[in-house]
Amino acid sequence: MIDLHTHSTASDGTLKPAELVRYAVKRGIKVLALTDHDTLSGLNEAEDEAGCVGLDFIPGIEISAAFEPGTLHILGYYMNSGDSTLERNLGFLREGRDHRNRIILEKLVSLGYPLQLKDVLRFAGGQSVGRPHIADALVSRGYVGNRNEAFDRLLAKGAPAYADKERMTPKDAIALILRAGGIPVLAHPQYLNLDNDALSGFVGELKHSGLAGLEAYYYSHSAQDVAFYRSLAEKYGLLLTGGTDYHGPGGLKHTDIGVGNGDMRVPEDVAEGLKKAHRSGLRR
Repeated sequence: MIDLHTHSTASDGTLKPAELVRYAVKRGIKVLALTDHDTLSGLNEAEDEAGCVGLDFIPGIEISAAFEPGTLHILGYYMNSGDSTLERNLGFLREGRDHRNRIILEKLVSLGYPLQLKDVLRFAGGQSVGRPHIADALVSRGYVGNRNEAFDRLLAKGAPAYADKERMTPKDAIALILRAGGIPVLAHPQYLNLDNDALSGFVGELKHSGLAGLEAYYYSHSAQDVAFYRSLAEKYGLLLTGGTDYHGPGGLKHTDIGVGNGDMRVPEDVAEGLKKAHRSGLRR
């Protein structure tokens, strides 16, 4: 099995990077990518553990970008973690998260759910601190029963304590990944909330900006969705990728690694296509 979209405690997952790798092996995963939000800090630990247990590991990241009416994330694979521009911009994105967190905490106090930043940091295992960690702090205080309730009642977009954050444009996110030698991929296109015609046009615009791939396989994509996304990838000459967005036990997505809600499978040639593109890029 293959999973090219997962998260660890370096961002908002519940397993440490090495724990994620060991769990992947236990579940029969053959190729794994770690794609934490706006940080590369978990990759060394995951890659070291993958080397010890014989797992084929692909380093990655997931970068949030500004978009209306939906949500847009760009996955990046095989980036050079030593690129100074990349690290500087990721720092900017994390600062945006920190600023948003402070606003959310202020809103929670006004709503009768007092929390301090130190309460949140207890649940953050890495550089990228976000709403899931605030949700965990709310659970620990007994304000809500679980992460999903925290989001539904307080933290989701449109909820009383929601606050937006600074994001780069999709074009800038793609350029940042390309500059660092990576492969930019549009994650979970259904979250863009565009109809098929509008999505096709938008993917064409992103392709013109350097987009290299499309996440056709995703835990909540129907067979009809996958067929359409595959047709878009063929139309624009894009790589196919796929993953479960696994966040670990108790994570936000309630998926299992490699299988999503139970019946998802990422074809083997998807991982091979991504690795081939990486090797070709190195030769150029």
